[in-house]
Amino acid sequence: MATYAIGDIQGCCAELKKLLSQIHFNPAADRLWFVGDLVNRGPNSLDVLRLVKALGDAAIIVLGNHDLHLLAVAAGTAKIHRNDTLQEILSAPDRDDLLTWLRAQRLIYRENKFVLLHAGLLPSWTVAQAQQLASEVETELYGQGYVSFLQHMYGNKPRIWRDDLPGFDRLRVITNAFTRMRICTAAGEMDLKFKAELQNIPAGYYPWFDVPGRANADAIIICGHWSALGLKITPNVIALDTGCVWGGALTAIRLEDRKVFQVPCTSSRTEP
Repeated sequence: MATYAIGDIQGCCAELKKLLSQIHFNPAADRLWFVGDLVNRGPNSLDVLRLVKALGDAAIIVLGNHDLHLLAVAAGTAKIHRNDTLQEILSAPDRDDLLTWLRAQRLIYRENKFVLLHAGLLPSWTVAQAQQLASEVETELYGQGYVSFLQHMYGNKPRIWRDDLPGFDRLRVITNAFTRMRICTAAGEMDLKFKAELQNIPAGYYPWFDVPGRANADAIIICGHWSALGLKITPNVIALDTGCVWGGALTAIRLEDRKVFQVPCTSSRTEP
């Protein structure tokens, strides 16, 4: 039995199938951990959702910002962007089943020393606290009032966490940290517009995983979301977004021995 973590797919189903063939994935014995952003910008988001959903218990999924965007568009609380590739899902006969399944997925998954999430963790959060906070959003997203949550999900403020934050401000900060954050200050103030390379980080900010003394540094965190960062493997961080949808590669890592597997993108795209 092996566990493979896989980076941002974003609708690149052909590459995903090639990657599963390369690792000789056996759904009866192996498991796949997906870092989120299953959909959008790539050509075959519907096929990706159907494939991953069909894996059942062989797959663990955490939600990314593009997955949440799909849910918001489907609920009528957000508009399709110029470069979105979501219409095939929205028009599919099984759309409701797929979207209900997607709403039931996690923001964070912990197993032993490994923690799976899409973007990052704020420096003040322990993993246990992060799990509790994620459950607040997960409950809203799968509850009857999920449309109201999606209506209030977007926005860059508040930029910093406080334990006493109420209501939708609280849920928005939690969601932004898990699904959008790349950099923050030592105090945990997020810059949610930044998506460039490490050398371009503004003064006073750190990659979230390099904040000195972060409370979650004892975990091995597996994430994606930051294509400009690329593949990064350290003792405590495994970042797997290698920009397949932008002409890079789709990456998997076998957690038992950290062996890396990659499939190049089959068609080059230009990031907007």
